[in-house]
Amino acid sequence: MTAIRVSGVTKRFGRHAALDDVSLDIESGKLLTLLGENGAGKSTLLRAVAGLSQPTRGTIEVMGATEPRERCVHIGYMAHASLLYDEMTGAENLEYFCGLYGVSTDNAQRAIQSVGLDPALTTRVSGYSQGMRQRLSLARAILHSPKVLLLDEPFSNTDAASSKQMAQMLAAQRDAGATVLVVTHQPALLEAYADEFVTLSAGKVVERRPGRQEVRL
Repeated sequence: MTAIRVSGVTKRFGRHAALDDVSLDIESGKLLTLLGENGAGKSTLLRAVAGLSQPTRGTIEVMGATEPRERCVHIGYMAHASLLYDEMTGAENLEYFCGLYGVSTDNAQRAIQSVGLDPALTTRVSGYSQGMRQRLSLARAILHSPKVLLLDEPFSNTDAASSKQMAQMLAAQRDAGATVLVVTHQPALLEAYADEFVTLSAGKVVERRPGRQEVRL
């Protein structure tokens, strides 16, 4: 089944085409890494799939849904910014977002456990390391058990150990059935886990290469 289908998508900002007739299908249960230089259109594409930015032309489907409000129920989105509240504890942050998602606060405990943070964590987020912030951001994104995970630079400003742990957690989400789309400038971190690498340049798809599963065959 195709989890994400991008068909002929163009996104213009004035005369500039951030995305230029992009078409991309991503199968359900795959981990795809989106690569490219700054300004290539990676984050623009991720935001368009998330429904946070509307394409100038073309269509986007997520789990068969085309309208942004229908797509968002299937999506967990981890932005480049953490979107966390520093004055609240990790548990309080997740409980708050549980309310926004309309899910049980039991989901917060499961999410914290799934990313390796202490279930009874009571420290304010302002005291977190960057690695802990990234893990908590992932926990927030998976609270409602989304079928599709979209992540923008999840390894940003993290040390080697935290980056490796994040890569393993993303692979675990894929192995549990989620479709994972990751924007990163650090493809080496996902060489052992990604199913496919797609490169954008000047708003166009210029390369697709297989990842770990295809290499093993």
